[in-house]
Amino acid sequence: MRRTPGLRREELATLAGISIDYYVRLEHGKETRPSASVVGALARVLLLDEHAHGHVRDLAVCAARPTAAEPPTAPTSSVGPGVGLLLESLRPPAVVVSRTMDLLAWNPGGLRLFVGMEQRPVEKRNVARWVFLNPGARTVFDHWDAQIRACVGRPRALAGTDPDAPDLVGLVDELLAERTEFVQLWDRYDVRAHTHGRKTFYLPDVSTRTLAHCRSHASSGARSTR
Repeated sequence: MRRTPGLRREELATLAGISIDYYVRLEHGKETRPSASVVGALARVLLLDEHAHGHVRDLAVCAARPTAAEPPTAPTSSVGPGVGLLLESLRPPAVVVSRTMDLLAWNPGGLRLFVGMEQRPVEKRNVARWVFLNPGARTVFDHWDAQIRACVGRPRALAGTDPDAPDLVGLVDELLAERTEFVQLWDRYDVRAHTHGRKTFYLPDVSTRTLAHCRSHASSGARSTR
């Protein structure tokens, strides 16, 4: 009888078509350049979904890079003037969000989506901080569990590929120290984030708004909602 569920190392290596010695080197970090076919085979055997497979592939690419001599720098925390003009011209609420969920730009309706956000300093206007530290955030969304998982999934994925990034470290350290639901979700290593779709906001004394959101592939990692 197995003491724990799941595949043994030998079974996993055999199903993936690699030697057990090679798999152990991968597991211990002694082999840092697995081919795309090896990563794909392991993802298939482990039944990883598209998001998890992509994350493992990104990890393999990062592991193969030479160690950087310079510490990483945070990406830009601003948007071009054209983006601001575009948001002002939109009638629906709209915001632009960074890869770590900082609010980079918004129109008045966009800021009102996040009840109480306007009371926070501009440099602290972050969706993850608002979700986990503002009690009123829970009343805005009907699918609360999905919302908080999404707010952890993106930074958890970034922690694998860019763990020392200043914008990420500051956010994660703060939320871990607050001992909120973030702590339990962070320890699950769930890298799934909502990259596009529709989200409904239940706003007190205003209305219910259903808006589209998508993630840009620009280098800033900004995401827009409108």
